[in-house]
Amino acid sequence: MNTRHVTIALMLLGLAIPAFAAEQGHDWPQWRGPERNGKSSETGLISNWEEQQPKLLWMAEGLGKGFASVSIVGDDLYTTGNFDDGQAVVCFDLKSKKVAWKELVTSEVPKHGYPGSRCTPTVDGDDLYVEMSDGTVARLNRKSGKVIWKRSLREDYKAKMPSWGFAESPLIDGDKLVVGAGSKEALLVCLDKKTGKEIWATPRGDADLGSRGGDEAGYSSTLVCNAAGRKQYVKLIGRGLIGVDADTGELLWSYNAVANGTANIPDPIIDGDYIFASTGYQTGAGLVHLVNKDGKIEAEEVYFLEPNVFQNHHGGMIKVGDYIYAGTKHNNGFPTCVEMKTGKIQWGGDFRPEGKGSAAILYADGNIIFRYQSGLLALIEANPEKHVLKGTLKPEYQEAQSWAHPVIVNGKLYLREQDKLMCYDLHR
Repeated sequence: MNTRHVTIALMLLGLAIPAFAAEQGHDWPQWRGPERNGKSSETGLISNWEEQQPKLLWMAEGLGKGFASVSIVGDDLYTTGNFDDGQAVVCFDLKSKKVAWKELVTSEVPKHGYPGSRCTPTVDGDDLYVEMSDGTVARLNRKSGKVIWKRSLREDYKAKMPSWGFAESPLIDGDKLVVGAGSKEALLVCLDKKTGKEIWATPRGDADLGSRGGDEAGYSSTLVCNAAGRKQYVKLIGRGLIGVDADTGELLWSYNAVANGTANIPDPIIDGDYIFASTGYQTGAGLVHLVNKDGKIEAEEVYFLEPNVFQNHHGGMIKVGDYIYAGTKHNNGFPTCVEMKTGKIQWGGDFRPEGKGSAAILYADGNIIFRYQSGLLALIEANPEKHVLKGTLKPEYQEAQSWAHPVIVNGKLYLREQDKLMCYDLHR
């Protein structure tokens, strides 16, 4: 059965076909990869960094200032960055190892804590979608960089500027672009990806979202969920987890226990009818079960883990099999393995390699790469039985907080460090 027939069959089954499904090879077309889960399908990688260190192939510059990760399709790498004249989208040519184009989306550098870009661009065919850290959402031609349309979440939906800027990478689902505003006027916003016109917005209305947190977008990105017999979009906003109907934007359910009043950052983990979410700032983590009761979706808490047991500040969480791997403790990345269905800590939480601060993580070929804020990278086996450290790597260059998530494409590890880009060979 060819790709076209498979796509038609899936459409007949009513399953969502991501816009990036047609991309070939090992492209990384958006935030946290093809499935937005931080997992790479790459194999044949160096399995032990103590025995074989990844080799630096090259280092280049021109990405601007920022903490955004990168998306890669073919030989084009995309990211966002701050420059003297504003915040821009950058296309970097991996063949020439030079910037192919730079396009300003904002004519002023957005003002917020930890200045710099946050958004990893989303590639969709010939288009590129971004959310700048001032709340500007835009569509660009990915070959030329031309801005086709842009809108402001702050002006159009009264979204509050988060303390550290807007950080979402837009979700493209069919003809829709979905981002969170977190405001009373619009918790989530759905736009026509081609025109930028509103399809729907989710007003808070009279909904009681709970007392924890605040009315803002949060720092996570929106995910597609098909739980409890209802296609919906799920996001961690300032008030915690929410789910809205994908067709109408109706608020279906909310879960406030994981919210805090400072920063709600990690993307949740969706597994069937279950969603796991966590935040730092001494908050914790919870698992909810989405249940359809006569057409109404309810989020029933299965368990809650106190912050001394597990809390992911930022850097993300990854599910491999039945287990979740992540760094825990506020502003720390102590490697930990949690059984998702029970909340049982398999190992970890009280030790780590020499790296300091929180850890951005990536799964590939049976291992988890932890990239610590201090720059150090650690290779840890995705093993639920025990913690197995398989070596560390000190990058060639480290400037500030190394918060940009690592990316692996075609056996190469890409590390964005502010204006610079490092490329390491991971082939055995």
